[in-house]
Amino acid sequence: MSPRRRAGRDRGSFTAELAAGLPALLLLLLTGVTAVDAVTTRAACLDAAREAALATARGADGVAAGTRIAPSAATVSVSVEGDRATATVRAPVRALGARLPRLTVEVTAVAAVEPGSPGAEP
Repeated sequence: MSPRRRAGRDRGSFTAELAAGLPALLLLLLTGVTAVDAVTTRAACLDAAREAALATARGADGVAAGTRIAPSAATVSVSVEGDRATATVRAPVRALGARLPRLTVEVTAVAAVEPGSPGAEP
């Protein structure tokens, strides 16, 4: 037969390990969820910036086109310089936790202005 350990020596060690490791595990989980949210927001901003730049290059309202696709609380700005239309989309990322600093995602897309469009220079 194998010798048994006394139950009193290790009593409560799992509770102590759990109390020490659980906050670190939760912090990693919250960081991972925030990172996934930031990547998702960046992808949505990229789609909105591309749409806004293309709409502006074709002579349409780029801000309206970008705002339809952009995430909520995002700002869309469009500028035309020469033969290039540039659209920038900025959106805040929800950080889990009220006291954490806000993250902001910013994406810029550029499109060539089409000849003959209202925004094109002669």
